[in-house]
Amino acid sequence: MPPLVRRYLKTAIAFLGAGLLVGAWLLAAREFALPAPMRIMSVHTHLLLVGFVMFMISGVALWMFPRPAKGDDRYRPWLAEWAYWLLLAGTAGRAALELTASPSATVATRAAIVTAGVVQLAGLLLFFVMMLPRIRSTLSEPR
Repeated sequence: MPPLVRRYLKTAIAFLGAGLLVGAWLLAAREFALPAPMRIMSVHTHLLLVGFVMFMISGVALWMFPRPAKGDDRYRPWLAEWAYWLLLAGTAGRAALELTASPSATVATRAAIVTAGVVQLAGLLLFFVMMLPRIRSTLSEPR
């Protein structure tokens, strides 16, 4: 398994752990009427759905999809690196910003949260655009 694939998968597991911890916090806050940050549900959702699920899907796709055809210069593996870092920065940044934002967050804080969301989106789009050349049949002849 290539190192980048392992990094995607290990990062997915780390986000799963973080999402489960935030979920436990949500559960305890609900059951014992404890205070919780206003945006904690969004943090929980993004840690699990974007952090865990999308990193896992991306890592497995990078590992399992057919290699690019010989001579296909559309596939650029370095874009998978960029996609990884954008998705990581956007997801971790968004979670941290939303956990620490107060109900009366400044415009700068709100803009930073939106920016982190856009970075997440850019990472996901870049990954799947980069993978398009690898979505093909591995058969040499049509049936």
